Amino acid sequence: MGKKNFDLKDALIIGGVAGVVSGFVKLGWENLLPPRTPERDATNPPQTFMQQLGIPESITHATYTYSGHEMPWASFVIHFGFSATFGMVYSVAGHYVPLIKAGQGTLFGLGVWAATHVGLMPAMGTVPAAKDQPMEEHVSEVLGHMAWMWVNHVVIEELNNQKLK
Repeated sequence: MGKKNFDLKDALIIGGVAGVVSGFVKLGWENLLPPRTPERDATNPPQTFMQQLGIPESITHATYTYSGHEMPWASFVIHFGFSATFGMVYSVAGHYVPLIKAGQGTLFGLGVWAATHVGLMPAMGTVPAAKDQPMEEHVSEVLGHMAWMWVNHVVIEELNNQKLK
C-alpha cells in the first residue's frame, strides 16, 4: 500500500480493532501461562497502576459477575485500552517505519515487553524489579507479548488487504 493511499483514520480504526482481538488472545495466553504467582495475582498490574493514579480501590477492584465468576471490569478497561493503543501505534508507525514490522510484530512486542515490564512498571513500583520477578513471569510475558503483537500484525495486514479489494 503506497503512502498516497494511506488513510490515518482507517489505520487507527484497523489498529484499534486488531488491538481488541489481540487483547483477547493475550488474556487467553495468561490463562495457559499465568504471569504472576497466586500471591501477586490478588492485585494485577492494571489495578496497581490505577491505584497509583489515585483511583479508589472501589473502582480498581470493581467486578461484574458472569457464570458465577467475578470478573475485574476495570482491569479489562486498562488491558484492552493498552492493547488497542498499541495496535493503533503499530498500524500507523508500521506504515511510516516498515522496520517496525520486522518479525511480523514479534520484535515490536518484545520491545513493548522490555519497555513496560522491565523498565517503566518496575521504575513506577507497579511490579517488582525485573530481577525480583520469577522466571515464569518473564517467560509468560515475553512469549505473550510476542504472540500478542503477532496477532495485531496479522489482523492489521488482513484488514488492510480487505480494504484494498
